[in-house]
Amino acid sequence: MKAADIVQQLDLEDIHIVSVVGSGLSKASGMPTFRGKDGLWKTYSALDLATPQAFKKDPNLVWNWYKWRMQALLTAKPNPGHDALVKLEKMGLSLGIITQNVDGLINFGNSSEHIVEIHGRIRYAHCTKCDHIQRWDSHEYAVADDSLLYCPYCKDALLRPDVVWFGESINPKHLQKAMNWIERSTIMLVIGTSGTVYPVANFPHIAKQQGTTLIEFNVTRTPLTPICDYFMRGPSEQTLPKFVDALLSKKV
Repeated sequence: MKAADIVQQLDLEDIHIVSVVGSGLSKASGMPTFRGKDGLWKTYSALDLATPQAFKKDPNLVWNWYKWRMQALLTAKPNPGHDALVKLEKMGLSLGIITQNVDGLINFGNSSEHIVEIHGRIRYAHCTKCDHIQRWDSHEYAVADDSLLYCPYCKDALLRPDVVWFGESINPKHLQKAMNWIERSTIMLVIGTSGTVYPVANFPHIAKQQGTTLIEFNVTRTPLTPICDYFMRGPSEQTLPKFVDALLSKKV
């Protein structure tokens, strides 16, 4: 469906948009997706790389994988899809962005506080013993040389990526903030997500139950497509800017 046709059918009197973002948004920035045909999980097992048990068993393997990902991230830049979300906020139409991505590319293009990085932040590392958190997104650290990162305060305690691994709980403050936005939303944009990772995959269902209009942007249909009111097929860096521009042309 064309962006202009969707906008034509929306109630534009009182718009409160919340966006749920998956890895498809960052693919055009050079970041591989996790569950697409070229996804990282096709090459690596999540249980080997993204669990507390895996880190305890082989921290070198886990850190080298994250360093490899950081090498790609250091050259990545926000794409037109990220820019479109920034436009929505500047126009005062966005309640917030709930992103499953840990790459920080939305923050890179937009320093707003209206972002919940629900699965954490790969650009940061935290101590496994104390509360210390530090950035490690530099060429100095992103070298796959089997070196480990240690806390400068605890000395012998390892740093680990500041992300939520499989089997770990999401920060309850982040969940609460996301739920507050969902409860206030009139439109939810579901962007580049597989719709299979919970609890985020449940957010569109919650929004739908309260009458929020759901608009999905993806290259293929997902488990969320049947409950969405509109579906824009194609890369989100192409479809999302078209939708935002069409929306803003009606609001200006």
